Amino acid sequence: MLLMKRLSPVLAVLLTLSPSAAPAQQATQPRDPAAGIRFLDLADQASRQLVVDREQGQYLGHPTTVLLEDGKTIVTVYPKGHGKGPIVLKRSEDGGLTWSERMPTPENWTTSQETPTIHRVIDAAGKKRLIVFSGMTPIRLSVSEDDGRTWSPLKKIGDFGGVVAMASVERLKDGRYMALYHGDGTNSREGGKKPTAFRVYKTLSADGGLTWGEPIVIAEDPKLHFCEPGLIRSPDGRQIAVFLRENSRAKNSHLITSDDEGETWTKPRELPLALTGDRHTGKYAPDGRLFVSFRDTAKGSPTWGDWVAWVGTYDDVVHGRDGQYKVRLMDNRHQADCAYPGVEVLPDGTLVATTYGHWTEGEKPYIVSVRLRLAELDAMARSNP
Repeated sequence: MLLMKRLSPVLAVLLTLSPSAAPAQQATQPRDPAAGIRFLDLADQASRQLVVDREQGQYLGHPTTVLLEDGKTIVTVYPKGHGKGPIVLKRSEDGGLTWSERMPTPENWTTSQETPTIHRVIDAAGKKRLIVFSGMTPIRLSVSEDDGRTWSPLKKIGDFGGVVAMASVERLKDGRYMALYHGDGTNSREGGKKPTAFRVYKTLSADGGLTWGEPIVIAEDPKLHFCEPGLIRSPDGRQIAVFLRENSRAKNSHLITSDDEGETWTKPRELPLALTGDRHTGKYAPDGRLFVSFRDTAKGSPTWGDWVAWVGTYDDVVHGRDGQYKVRLMDNRHQADCAYPGVEVLPDGTLVATTYGHWTEGEKPYIVSVRLRLAELDAMARSNP
């Protein structure tokens, strides 16, 4: 559910910094009053922004991405519509600098009912595949064995359903894959009765992502609405943490953790305002810091409804600390309809974040990527301590 975007005064003069240049003349960057964290703004730095896809009068939304092992090929999928709609497929072979035309897809990709997601999986024999999920009931799966050039039709993985399936997919230490998604009961095997809140589920695959087991609830609260689980492993690989959107908007976003590869989970605990938002997607930069991209829904935030990123450490996340920076990546011009992001880290440390939003006043949303390195953010901060 989208909230009307609040109007707030401009809190900073937007910075001017090209991706490779030294800092230019800048204004002092205030702390986000909602979060107590250093605030940086990239929204008017057009040199960082690359259009992935745009179609006059057509809503393009909700992309996810995957970076292949060559370190330069990125494949993305997204719907022509708000979640529901035909799935579009594109690829870049130069780290997101240029993108192909829309690629051929199976006929039944036009029947997608929810936000599609794309993931890399590898089976026990070392066979690499790409898989695309499409949610609601039933959740369906499409498979590519040639790195995304050709695909099988969508086929159901069971009689259960869910929303944003699968928001996260992670390979476990025993070689199985764990996929996470959310539903409201009407999408799953719960007698068709809608519960009082969303639930977050896991499902497991023992054959490299081709088939999936019955869903198991891993997070719920009768008074809150947890959804869109965003998974990140600890730097030492021993712990799994999952960001949870809180869709009732009564509380901040939450976090759960597991020390036994997802067998058991902690009780959900509230995150700081600095990390409160929707559809968290996190990746580690080469220096070990964590970059998390999401839609800002923190109460009182000057970037409420915009595409933002958080920079800090894994320890900051699990100990509830504000972190180092909150960064506005782009200014969304309509309500809070933006930012289901993909984040990839190139071999040279460049972060390529890709999402949709209302980037032009009065136009339908379209897909863009923003490129940056954390060292550039550090330079901005040093120039105005």
